Amino acid sequence: MNDESADTIDAVPYDSLLVVSFGGPEGRADVLPFLENVLRGRNVPRERMLEVAEHYYQFNGVSPLNEQNRVLVQALEREFAAHGPQLSVYWGNRNWHPMLSDTIEQMQNDGMRRSLAFITSAYSSYSGCRQYHENIVASQRAVGRGAPVIDKLRVFFNHPDFIRAMTEQVQTAIAELPSQQQPEPKVLFTAHSLPTGMAAGCDYVQQLTESCRLVSEALQLSDCRLVYQSRSGPPHQPWLSPDICEAIRQIHAEENVRNVVIVPIGFISDHMEVLYDLDIEARQLCCELDINMVRAGTVGTHPAFVEMIRKLILERTAGAAREALGSLGPRPDECSSDCCPAPTRARPKSG
Repeated sequence: MNDESADTIDAVPYDSLLVVSFGGPEGRADVLPFLENVLRGRNVPRERMLEVAEHYYQFNGVSPLNEQNRVLVQALEREFAAHGPQLSVYWGNRNWHPMLSDTIEQMQNDGMRRSLAFITSAYSSYSGCRQYHENIVASQRAVGRGAPVIDKLRVFFNHPDFIRAMTEQVQTAIAELPSQQQPEPKVLFTAHSLPTGMAAGCDYVQQLTESCRLVSEALQLSDCRLVYQSRSGPPHQPWLSPDICEAIRQIHAEENVRNVVIVPIGFISDHMEVLYDLDIEARQLCCELDINMVRAGTVGTHPAFVEMIRKLILERTAGAAREALGSLGPRPDECSSDCCPAPTRARPKSG
């Protein structure tokens, strides 16, 4: 790690942006090693891992996430070239190549001394926030002396530009419904489920609820609900619910819903869990129940989202205003020491 004093490094200007993401396989041979990285240290049955591997094999083992991160990096480079600041843009992953430690070593070789990190997660949780910070620290230690100092940008669940980009994606999806069904569609906002023990130690649900409220109010929608997807833990461990498919069955049985808009608000790109869990599993269920399903896109490289990342950087480099909608306000730059603790692993009950 960089061994300069805090006072010295504070005087060093930021020279780069590091995009930090989850990673994904880019071929069939990558799938199992990738999933083993993802699940290392977690009590997930191998049968479940092989089941998830089949999801990737349906797409020839290629997750769209890496390519989407390449496109995001290119969009940021264009944004910085047009409007500043002048930062080199790098990208590293938690679970697959380019691995974070390799990227930080490249940054060191390129002479980078102080970087800002953009985490591709809008919400506070252990897996979506603190764990990435731990990954960065571990990678800096692996690189050793001279590794650049890296400061994480804040989460952005209520940033006006994130909400604007998400609102426009929902509006586009609603427009795909027949005109007579557009005024008040049933909207299901989805996010990755978490173990309830992990969720209890962070503001994940509160922040998601606020993002859903802000988008719903912007579009004057009242028939909305937050649901979850992609749980991967053992059956005995409680996770956030209801699951998206459970919710679809419920609204069909209780409300006779015939049209639904699904909004993956918990994700910023159309990666594998969005493609499989929503575009395949949820869509297949909707077809079986004769429900017309439309899925909204994620923010991806929406111009407002790319602009938001630049604004988050300017908060740290130029004293720009810290923008946030709603009553929760902007999150601090530095998380407290007890923020988003690692989950306590549940044990199977005996008897």
